[in-house]
Amino acid sequence: MWIAMVFGAIFGSIALLLLAFTDKSAAQTKRIATRLEAIRSALPAMRHALEPLDLRIAHTFSSIPWLNRILQNVNLAPRLQFLLRQAGMEWPVGRLVALSLLLGLGFGYLVDLRTHAVFLAACIAVAAGACPMLYVLRARQRRFNRIRTLLPDVVDLMVGALKAGHSLLSAMAIVSRESPEPVRGEFRQCYDEQNFGLDLRTAMSNLVHRVPIHDFRIISAAVLIQKETGGNLTEILERVAHLIREDFRLQRQVQVHSAQGRMTGYILAALPLVLGILMYLANPEETSLLWRHPLGLKMLYGSIISTALGTFIIYKIVQVRI
Repeated sequence: MWIAMVFGAIFGSIALLLLAFTDKSAAQTKRIATRLEAIRSALPAMRHALEPLDLRIAHTFSSIPWLNRILQNVNLAPRLQFLLRQAGMEWPVGRLVALSLLLGLGFGYLVDLRTHAVFLAACIAVAAGACPMLYVLRARQRRFNRIRTLLPDVVDLMVGALKAGHSLLSAMAIVSRESPEPVRGEFRQCYDEQNFGLDLRTAMSNLVHRVPIHDFRIISAAVLIQKETGGNLTEILERVAHLIREDFRLQRQVQVHSAQGRMTGYILAALPLVLGILMYLANPEETSLLWRHPLGLKMLYGSIISTALGTFIIYKIVQVRI
């Protein structure tokens, strides 16, 4: 009797243990199956996430999609973007291209509608379409002149920082914080490039590439030569600042002496156009013979070519390089 009771107790205990283990295994199996099902359903999203990423910078040249696609396939668009960056303008490339096309086609159409002279309309269209680019080039030159004006004081600030015990990188950081624009932005980019791992030679070369003026080339050459051969960088930069000031003073004197020649060029270039407009307003019938008669067209084309050639010659005369 006792043997049967002991056997029944042992059998019941083993059965309960097996039942508990089976329930635990079933619950664990169910959890694993649920997890695998969730992973299987997430495989498409994971496969999309694991695709190779394109880390190249996608330049947007225009807010108009079709114009942006066209400009991305044109090699000239990055150059125009770099030119706008040098001019300090926030224009997209698409705006510059669209403005040039609108002005060129608009003025060309109006001239052709009035005169029915295709060559004259083409000349006017080219001149009108070039006006936005000339404006950008003028803004670029003004920005470079502003940088050349501020550069001696910036070099003096670097010299003061070096005398106070700062390194060259720290001196550039001070210039990027304390100097006025547009010098501050250029030195800030040069400083950031060195912080991100570029060597000094590459960072200075990029600076000269962004601002291709003679004074920055002098500073870059002085810094790189001192880094390779040694020497007193403070004394070198002091001499560079003095050289830049003397060069700037000499160029100012040249501009003063050539002011009369430049003003003469401006007047002679604008005189035929202004005189032609005034003559047309005073007597439209006789003035219109210039584009209605074959001989008048030849005279008009000759005057345009002669004016452009004379303006170019005067420009080359007054441009004195030092």
